[in-house]
Amino acid sequence: MPKSRNDLMLDRLRTLQANTPDVESSAVVSVDGLIIASSLPVGFEEDRVSAMSAAMLSLGDRIAGELGRGLLSEVYIHGADGYVLLVSVGGEAVLTVLARKQAKLGLLFLEMRRAAEDLEQLVG
Repeated sequence: MPKSRNDLMLDRLRTLQANTPDVESSAVVSVDGLIIASSLPVGFEEDRVSAMSAAMLSLGDRIAGELGRGLLSEVYIHGADGYVLLVSVGGEAVLTVLARKQAKLGLLFLEMRRAAEDLEQLVG
């Protein structure tokens, strides 16, 4: 039996986490703020994470446009205990990653962009 679209997205999220040890968890969220696929840890409120992720990407996109910075590439939030990283998946979704505080951001964003390209084929 072929895998569902959701299963394929979960596989890609797990591959991202396996290829990048600093990734603690990840999710694909619609621009409307709904979870599409998630490997968030138990205890995280997926609905809340998805709504905040979509809002942050939307706000970042507006700020980049208003301030003449061109198309938004990524949004990242650096906290004392790590990062929340957001990358657009086409125009329909957001890849959200929670990363450890010692994460190598260049490598992480490279892997996230690769994952976003793969996920875009599944979201559309």
